Amino acid sequence: MAQTHFGFKTVEEHDKARHVRGVFDSVASKYDLMNDLMSMGLHRAWKAYTIQVADVQLGHRVLDIAGGTGDLARAFARQVGTTGQVVHTDINYAMLSTGRNRLLDEGLALPTLVCDAEQLPFADRSFDRVSVAFGLRNMTHKDQALREMSRVLKPGGKLLVLEFSRVAKPLEKAYDWYSFNVLPRLGQMVAGDASSYRYLAESIRMHPDQQALKSLMLNNGFGHVDIHNLSAGLVALHVGIRTQA
Repeated sequence: MAQTHFGFKTVEEHDKARHVRGVFDSVASKYDLMNDLMSMGLHRAWKAYTIQVADVQLGHRVLDIAGGTGDLARAFARQVGTTGQVVHTDINYAMLSTGRNRLLDEGLALPTLVCDAEQLPFADRSFDRVSVAFGLRNMTHKDQALREMSRVLKPGGKLLVLEFSRVAKPLEKAYDWYSFNVLPRLGQMVAGDASSYRYLAESIRMHPDQQALKSLMLNNGFGHVDIHNLSAGLVALHVGIRTQA
């Protein structure tokens, strides 16, 4: 049987989704609070930058993959207006329901569904924008997920991948110490779960770096990819344009 990584561990490919689901089932209720604490609020700036670069227009159809608690979906919904549509998805029901409830509390009733990014249940060329924030690294077959994202985009449409990446060399040691010493302890204190936050730190190290992810996108349906390094490469925004074919 084929194997893949789950953080630093090796698991059967067919079993990775179950392991990832367990992580996010555990952290869903404290996800936003932990994001604020872990990033010292920087995740809000990273997402605001992504929203700006997305350049969503009135009437656009936008697909938010691994949309979790709905930060991007909320912003996009206000930009597309009554003539557009934002579809809010996640493979994890606990995360998705937390996000759906937040959106409803703010008066936003968006199409919301559990779906696997590797098998998107949408027609070809049906979206102007696709976004995935801090979700790609948890996918088993990233190449297949990227092909699916390209497939559902209209020619010339834009994919925005916001994800942890490779931090600048001078910061590596400090970042490693913070990731493997502070994050699990913070997760234990706030969410009662150290192991899930240890996995999150490990999954970042196993994710392709900036250039490797760019190459992966170019090889799976995107004709042009720009990289925007944020916070010294701690996070990178990859912007891919779907090929015209």
